Amino acid sequence: MRKTVLILAPCVVLCLFMTVGQGSRQGQDIKCGACRALVDEMGWAISQIDPKKMIQTGSFRINPDGSQSIREVPLARSEGNLLELMDGVCERMQDYGELVDSSTSRKSYLRVTSRNGEAMDLTEAKLDSRVTSSLKFACETIVEQHEDEIIEFFAHETDNVKDKLCSKRTDLCDHALRMHHDEL
Repeated sequence: MRKTVLILAPCVVLCLFMTVGQGSRQGQDIKCGACRALVDEMGWAISQIDPKKMIQTGSFRINPDGSQSIREVPLARSEGNLLELMDGVCERMQDYGELVDSSTSRKSYLRVTSRNGEAMDLTEAKLDSRVTSSLKFACETIVEQHEDEIIEFFAHETDNVKDKLCSKRTDLCDHALRMHHDEL
């Protein structure tokens, strides 16, 4: 039996390697973009709730000493409210478009629909249903896999949630993309 050996030219090997690398980088870009958009949308939704509204949490049972383990927390940052906000956050990925950096081919995602009706500059943004469905799917996956972390960060009003959640805790964004996105 003869074995056939396939020898690829170095150029072909390099091209194949780069194509595989770009596919995973594009997947990383969409996951990172979805995470960052999710953080923006959650932050905005929380900001729309009156910070003075409080909700009682804890146990309503009476302890042996006659006290109750009840505490008041802001409604906007309560676990129940955050879970409710997460239920609809991925639907808002339809309000995002894709921006491709011409020098690095890295993709980032920006809101293309304003929340208050103001006109937005969309000259460089790509509006595509495939992009929004990919963002929505990535967002839903992030919510499913990282629900506890999302609640933890938003319940405690952590500063710089995008980097802490999307880069450090979940590793959805790499350092180069995070720096590039912050320059935009």
